[in-house]
Amino acid sequence: MIKKISLSTQSRDQMLEVTEEVNRFVKETGVSEGVVYIYSPHTTAGITINENADPDVKHDMLMRWDEVYPWEHNKYRHGEGNSASHLKASTAGASQVVIIHKGELVLGTWQGIYFCEFDGPRTRNMYLKVIEG
Repeated sequence: MIKKISLSTQSRDQMLEVTEEVNRFVKETGVSEGVVYIYSPHTTAGITINENADPDVKHDMLMRWDEVYPWEHNKYRHGEGNSASHLKASTAGASQVVIIHKGELVLGTWQGIYFCEFDGPRTRNMYLKVIEG
């Protein structure tokens, strides 16, 4: 019960809502009680859960990440020049876990699951794993 999903991002910093992809996979597995793990195997991308009703939330999050971790800083030492993307990805985290109850994702009314790109545009992978129980 593992699935690899390929995603294409369009900009350097982007939050792609993946809630429906996760929900579809949970339905495909037929698991009614358990958890689903959502994982990004990238050092410059992450997974987060946040509001999905107001698109300004994504804007505000990306804006603040950029302010806290500017793309250019005179003390960065990483040779690839993408230190900010590594810092942002560590802040977002590489994974999230969502409870499955009665075959449904247990998310709050306004919550969505997001793949967070911090070094795009790129083709990325996201892994989903359902554990019954």
